[in-house]
Amino acid sequence: MEGRRRGAPGSDEDFSFVSPVVKYLLFFFNFIFWVISLVMVAIGVYARVVKHAEAALACLSVDPAMMLMVVGILMFIITFCGCVGSLRENICLLQTFCISLTVIFIIQLAAGILGFIFSDKARHKVTEMINNAIVHYRDDADLENLINYGQTEFGCCGGATYTDWSQNIYFNCSQSNPSRERCSVPFSCCIPSRNQVVPNTMCGQGMQDMEHNEAGNHIHTNGCIDRMVDWIHSNLFILGGIALGLAIPQLVGMLLSQILINQINDQIKLQNYNLKHRSDPWS
Repeated sequence: MEGRRRGAPGSDEDFSFVSPVVKYLLFFFNFIFWVISLVMVAIGVYARVVKHAEAALACLSVDPAMMLMVVGILMFIITFCGCVGSLRENICLLQTFCISLTVIFIIQLAAGILGFIFSDKARHKVTEMINNAIVHYRDDADLENLINYGQTEFGCCGGATYTDWSQNIYFNCSQSNPSRERCSVPFSCCIPSRNQVVPNTMCGQGMQDMEHNEAGNHIHTNGCIDRMVDWIHSNLFILGGIALGLAIPQLVGMLLSQILINQINDQIKLQNYNLKHRSDPWS
């Protein structure tokens, strides 16, 4: 399809149904997200290289760096199809791009609906993920930082309660545990003092041995699951805006790609018509 002439509107030979505006708008739209996907993959690879790979392999399912790489690679492939397909006016690549966006959009929509309908099961699944992350807390530096950030921001500790940290081999509260952190919790569970500048990393020492009320004077005893649910209920409009912000680029990409596909098909039909009805094949 490349190299077609676009002449005067009155000339059937030079007329093209393909709009340069749609074509290059779709290209630049995909190019932006293609660059973003490269940055995501680069960050993920860097994070995997700088950390201890042998320890990180133990918890790939909860490794933020691996999740970033997977999402980045998937986005790279899809946007690459969009970029090349729009430039080369390749229907196969454009259809691949459009179908991929449609499938992802349907999956996201279905996940949101199912998560709302089966909220109890979704809560149970999230609890499993958090408990799995607690088990591998010391195995992955990225995961450790992510959990500490979440507990600090939400003011929580553990999944359902602060004693969930006994699932971790270092914080396990059994008498046979030789760890110096036995019966402790991470410092991110601690209630910071007003004048505290540098976090006290030993503030969670022995907190699991204390009664709930006594421990509550030093650390956040509420689990992160309840805090997350409360936060979601309090920020439904914000989350709805974010969901809409993620959906709009997908819808725009699907719309532009489908318009371009239809224009290319119309141009092919016009060329075939001109070939069949050319009055003088030697002109």
